[in-house]
Amino acid sequence: MEYAGKNMELLPPKVKEWVVAMANWCKPDSVRVIIGTEEEKNEIYTMLEKDGVIKRLPKYENCWLARTNPQDVARVEAKTVIASEQEHDTVTITKLGYHVPGALGPWMSTQELDKALAERFPGCMRGRVMYVVPFSMGPVGSVFSKIGIEVTDSAYVVINMLIMARVNTEVLKTIHGDEFVRCLHSVGQPLPSDRPIISNWPCNPEKTIIAHIPAQKKIASFGSGYGGNSLLGKKCLALRIGAILARNEGWLAEHMLIMGITNPKGVKRYVCAAFPSQCGKTNMAMMTSTLPGYKIEVVGDDIAWLRLDDKGQLRAVNPESGFFGVAPGTSKKTNPIAMQTIFKNTIFTNVAETSDGGVWWEDIGEEIGKGVTVTDWQGNPWTPEKGTPAAQANSRFTTPAGQCPIIDPAWESPEGVPISAIVFGGRRPEGVPLVYEAYNWAHGVFIGASVKSETTAAAEFKGNKVMHDPMAMRPFLSYNFGHYLAHWLEMEDFAKGHPMPRVFHVNWFRKSPEGKFLWPGFGENIRVLDWMLRRIDGEDIAIPSPIGLLPKHDSINLDGLGKIDLDALFDIKRDFWMKEIDELETFFKQEVGADLPPAVQKEMDDVDRRIKEMKQ
Repeated sequence: MEYAGKNMELLPPKVKEWVVAMANWCKPDSVRVIIGTEEEKNEIYTMLEKDGVIKRLPKYENCWLARTNPQDVARVEAKTVIASEQEHDTVTITKLGYHVPGALGPWMSTQELDKALAERFPGCMRGRVMYVVPFSMGPVGSVFSKIGIEVTDSAYVVINMLIMARVNTEVLKTIHGDEFVRCLHSVGQPLPSDRPIISNWPCNPEKTIIAHIPAQKKIASFGSGYGGNSLLGKKCLALRIGAILARNEGWLAEHMLIMGITNPKGVKRYVCAAFPSQCGKTNMAMMTSTLPGYKIEVVGDDIAWLRLDDKGQLRAVNPESGFFGVAPGTSKKTNPIAMQTIFKNTIFTNVAETSDGGVWWEDIGEEIGKGVTVTDWQGNPWTPEKGTPAAQANSRFTTPAGQCPIIDPAWESPEGVPISAIVFGGRRPEGVPLVYEAYNWAHGVFIGASVKSETTAAAEFKGNKVMHDPMAMRPFLSYNFGHYLAHWLEMEDFAKGHPMPRVFHVNWFRKSPEGKFLWPGFGENIRVLDWMLRRIDGEDIAIPSPIGLLPKHDSINLDGLGKIDLDALFDIKRDFWMKEIDELETFFKQEVGADLPPAVQKEMDDVDRRIKEMKQ
């Protein structure tokens, strides 16, 4: 069947060919190509409001509330797969010959995936509109940028993609032949539905699958309308497919913030930082400095694409055009810049609603007004005495990046910004110091590969469990982890003698034996960044330790901070680190095996030796 939907004539031949094929497979009632005009946006928002999918929040300027089915609230990592012809392309094989079960790259054969998709997609869009969303990750026309075409039966996905990616007709003009990533998405609940649609949120959690076929540059997502599972330009393209494109083309696609820091002398540097979800990436990217004279500007809060320029300088762009931030915990105290950013032109999902037309969530730092009632994220009346969360733990805001008051002037530079430092970190309540520096690039790669963190609400895991999250990429690794580390190592060779960025590790979350945080965090983290920047400038303010370079005594500026127990923050206990290295060695044997690069093994052996040489 030939579909003659709205704006179909704008599609390049190869794009149209694929869209028609998907329409014939999924059987929508109609097809509509999204072109990103204001008139079009207003029409879709009005339709979604009429259908009860979103609700206007009159307290703010052009803000909206959506509630999801309670079974569709987070990334579903257990149902996220990478498909390839050869299993070893995706997963590592241990020295004992055991195939890794998928903690660092869930694999499915292309034949199995074809069968799984054939069981789900035929006729899945009956009764619905198929929207065709042409989008650019990265500034349109930049050497960094990649083009995707998402077809979806969710108008909620469309309005979020209009914020998170660059969606317009200029994107279509940059497509040559079949050089685009094919992104197929369906909520998996055709009409008329044979089961209830909860909160006007169609989904199919029993059959959810998020599949990536890198060799074909294809993504297929079924059954979930939640952000990371359905906004296919985000984690799916920008990280999972992006990482493989990066390996093949000699660059990096990473789960990192990008921020600009100008010191009191007027010297500006850019830093990337990789933290697992809900470990403070957005707060750090939008930091309000407590040290006078420092200026912070944000390029991106979640994903960085990094390329070497012709001089060997590593440069980065934020491929996204919006912020998809976690609401609970965001407040004027923790992130005042985010609070200045999100109350216009924003879609809130699964937060609580107030009777005066606003939103509320745990730790927002604002009392509920007198006479104001609250409706929780599931649409039920709520009071603090109820004992349940008002906002879902992974509730979100989707906000245009360009309206952030500290957005960096170069945030959409097609050349990217030059990176001086890469920072790794995670939630480590014990044992790991506030900050330390890698001895060299290979040691920095080892430090990144060693990242561990307590689990968070951004994924489906429950409870506080410390898990390995190498490079903060564990949920997004799309090819053999050993090969991924080897690619990181070879970036130094690609730089042709130009210095690589310094590498650091931070831990804002260390606690005392009484369970209290030892470091105040948030805007005070500028004191740690100040130390890093001075290290980059060559200041002699570090001393060697078994795990890396630590700050010399009194080299971190604590002026005006009050009592800070630096001894506890930087204490390196031999027993803790002996156990840490033993556990890391086991992890590498089980998850990487024979594919672990020798250079990473050497760095681990060196740390192990230095720890064993410590005095008891």
